[in-house]
Amino acid sequence: MNNHYNIIIIGGGPIGLACALEAKKAGLNYLIIEKGCLVNSLYNYPMNMTFFSTSEKIEIGEIPFVSNNIKPTRPEALEYYRRVATSNQLKINLQEKVERVKQTAKHNYEVVTSKNFYYAQNVIIATGFYDIPNLMNISGEDLPKVAHYYKDPHFYAMQKVLVVGAANSAVDAALETFRKGAEVTMVVKGPAIGERVKYWVKPDIENRIKEGSIKAYFNSTVTAIRGKDVDIQTTDGIVTVPNDYVIAMTGYQPNFEFLKNIGIELSDDADLCPTYNPDTMETNLPGIYLAGVVCGGMNTHVWFIENSRVHAEKVVKDIVVKNSKLEDA
Repeated sequence: MNNHYNIIIIGGGPIGLACALEAKKAGLNYLIIEKGCLVNSLYNYPMNMTFFSTSEKIEIGEIPFVSNNIKPTRPEALEYYRRVATSNQLKINLQEKVERVKQTAKHNYEVVTSKNFYYAQNVIIATGFYDIPNLMNISGEDLPKVAHYYKDPHFYAMQKVLVVGAANSAVDAALETFRKGAEVTMVVKGPAIGERVKYWVKPDIENRIKEGSIKAYFNSTVTAIRGKDVDIQTTDGIVTVPNDYVIAMTGYQPNFEFLKNIGIELSDDADLCPTYNPDTMETNLPGIYLAGVVCGGMNTHVWFIENSRVHAEKVVKDIVVKNSKLEDA
């Protein structure tokens, strides 16, 4: 079995696929390794999600993305990226988790997975940030009634639902479950619904709150979760509300332990931004590159598909230049 590659790409999301397309175009031997299904994070998005970006802004490899409406939906995105991968016969190992990456004297890097091991001159980390939720660290957060991911509203029909957060995912969950007959309460840490909420959705949630269809506690936090109720710290003190389910849309973070174990340096502040050269996307480790939203550390709102797809071009261009210099030496 050939397990030696010019590039191993960790992560089979849109940016990982973009890196593979660029590597293939440059004639480099590559392999994508993805721990879940193809574009795993997008698969785990809410079923009815509509992207903020228009379809042409989340195209990769100059392959047209045609959607029925201006803003593509999750099913359309899954279909698009699947067709990109299959029609271009991209080399992808799915359902295979990368466990460690270590430098070797002979082969540059050894990549050990749950199923095999590989050697690569270069490694691109395009792992995103959707796998590790930001926890509230409160009593009862580990109860089965608490979810940090939201998929479909029907499950919550005719139930008392508490939604934590005020960004797009929280607003979508609140509105969709409300419209399926749930009694919805929102707990928002700040004074208002988030400014980055999709512009066609923001008036909807604000009007539902204003009319009282959805109850919202602003400048508030959840302090305890129990089987049948929840405690909320409000500006007027502790309020206890009856509750069947909690949807905690508190955000997500990259796998910092994975980055640190490889040897990638992180900033000393709360942002934990990984070290990389913005011109080449190379980290402090030669031959280890970052691509996509993982570059932002805790600032997960900085990078999206539309503004990070260029990372693929930067990375592969740098690798090609380095290879050319080695050949000329």
